[in-house]
Amino acid sequence: MKKYEIGLIASVAFEAGDILKKLKNAKKVREGFFTGRLFGKKIVLAISGIGKTNAAYAATLLVEKYAPALIINFGIGGAYPSSGLNVGDIAVAEKEIYGDEGVLVKEGFSDLRLTGFPILKKGNIKYFNEFPLDKTFFKKTVKSFKSKHPPIPPLVRGGEGGVKFRSGRFVTVSTCTGTKKRSLELERKYNAICENMEGAAIAHICAMYDIPMIEIRGISNIVENRDIKKWDIQLASENCQMAVIELIKTLGDTL
Repeated sequence: MKKYEIGLIASVAFEAGDILKKLKNAKKVREGFFTGRLFGKKIVLAISGIGKTNAAYAATLLVEKYAPALIINFGIGGAYPSSGLNVGDIAVAEKEIYGDEGVLVKEGFSDLRLTGFPILKKGNIKYFNEFPLDKTFFKKTVKSFKSKHPPIPPLVRGGEGGVKFRSGRFVTVSTCTGTKKRSLELERKYNAICENMEGAAIAHICAMYDIPMIEIRGISNIVENRDIKKWDIQLASENCQMAVIELIKTLGDTL
């Protein structure tokens, strides 16, 4: 029997501050970990720290100690130029991809398939760089976000036309992309809409433990030549948390 219904993972505290405030009977149970209830569901929230190693450690600890039925990874992310996303919009992952693990040869970068060594093997399934997220919960998330009662109220600021939602492939990187050249390379290679620094590592752990995962990102910037003046981290974080809160509300008794 699962101890907690939902495990939430964000990389830094500001990405989870609004959710933490809404948790009933919130309690700090260890450094970076909080428990409480939201819409009657038992929640454990982890602030992992940035990067793949921190994310994998937090996900493992969360699973081993709190046994959630579902993990939701959330926070800010960068949108690739052709994604159709603007700053403040919401992206949901259909698949997570390790963008850096592989081999660099004279023809360019090749993922782990070139080596023949999977990063994870479970039964007859071999994972190289890509981790598809749980189809059932992905469909529920998309349906919720496309419903007549969208999770982002119109009061929340967004780009022209309000806050948009897109789903697609995410790339997890160790080095944030800060040039348009690299952005286009990653976007084209992986047919991706969004990049981040933790998602694939959490998806990797969830695959190991057979735990479904949802990933939601608020768009803080368009991935191009780095210009912080064009970013809006606060807006991205606020919108993302509101989306997560409303999604949890819609999950009902499915956990």
